[in-house]
Amino acid sequence: MNNIVQKMIDWIERHLLEGFSLEQLGKDMGYSPYYCSFKFHQTTGMTIKKYRSLRKIYLSTIALKDPQKKIIDIAFHYGFSSQESFSRAFKRYFGISPNDYRKSPQPLQTFVKLRLQDDGGWLTMDISQKLKIEALQEKMNVQYDQELLNVLNGQMMYEEFAKQQLMGNSDYVPFNEAMCTNPTISPIFSEEFNKLRAIGHEVSLQQYEQVTLKPLKPLLTNDYKCIVLWFGDDMFCQMNLLTVLAFLEQQRYQGKVYYYMVKEMTYDVEETEIELGPYGEVYQEVLMHHRLPKTTLIPVMYQGIQLFFSYLNEENEITTYIKKHLNLSQNDLLKQLFSLFPHYGLGDRQYIKIIEKLKKEYSE
Repeated sequence: MNNIVQKMIDWIERHLLEGFSLEQLGKDMGYSPYYCSFKFHQTTGMTIKKYRSLRKIYLSTIALKDPQKKIIDIAFHYGFSSQESFSRAFKRYFGISPNDYRKSPQPLQTFVKLRLQDDGGWLTMDISQKLKIEALQEKMNVQYDQELLNVLNGQMMYEEFAKQQLMGNSDYVPFNEAMCTNPTISPIFSEEFNKLRAIGHEVSLQQYEQVTLKPLKPLLTNDYKCIVLWFGDDMFCQMNLLTVLAFLEQQRYQGKVYYYMVKEMTYDVEETEIELGPYGEVYQEVLMHHRLPKTTLIPVMYQGIQLFFSYLNEENEITTYIKKHLNLSQNDLLKQLFSLFPHYGLGDRQYIKIIEKLKKEYSE
């Protein structure tokens, strides 16, 4: 079935900027329009309309980086009826206007063409950008010498960087948390915070301290002139990034902060300097009170927050997909979830918890 839907995706990509016709898609695929729409949604977890919208709005961000292209021409090229409608859609997805993005391109979550795998192969890491990572790290190391700390998103990234010796002699630590799950409070890493997070993760306080706090000792105790935060563009990473930024503000950190947005499958990196100031308040609004902050944020964090709020809903695209595929083995279902919802960045523990909960509900 994945082969059929992949053919639909290929067809949609070829006709992305043309007048789309579900009837023509069905005719070319040899199925009814209804069947094409149904199977696409069932397999990918999203409608054809949403897929086309996400692809076009993402491709428009690439076009905006070309100063020779007028915004109104970009709007028409990607199927918008006016520059105003394009601006509204752009701001809805990224939290800033096309004009502001053009003036100052900032990290955002990409939406690449879907590629389905019939073999259900697990995602693997590809350090194809190793030289670029080493060059960025070396630049920082020359500037700040031993007063530089790299904070990596999670143990897996930490171990991969250590194995590849990508950090040289610089200090680097993993942030082993999943701030998109379970309740949280402030101050971050206070005794009450640690106890609450341990309860949420269903581990003892001692286990939480061993896994999360002990590796972070350099961040918690040492002074650094520069801190580089290596986090991905998915929702999971963005909620972790928000927490670290809020913690730095809590500690009244005065040094430089850089966000290195890492594509965790290729390890391509995009550098952005971060100005501390709003993140403590944003942390409380988003992760504690589940409210959309009024502060203007970098697009990738804005997107992560929107996905976080979607994830909090019991009826979201992930749970909807799981409910329709509970007949699959847990292993096969996990493979599909990793393939279709990388923008959430969830791990097997989070997915298994959701699967088990839904299976329990259906059996009662």
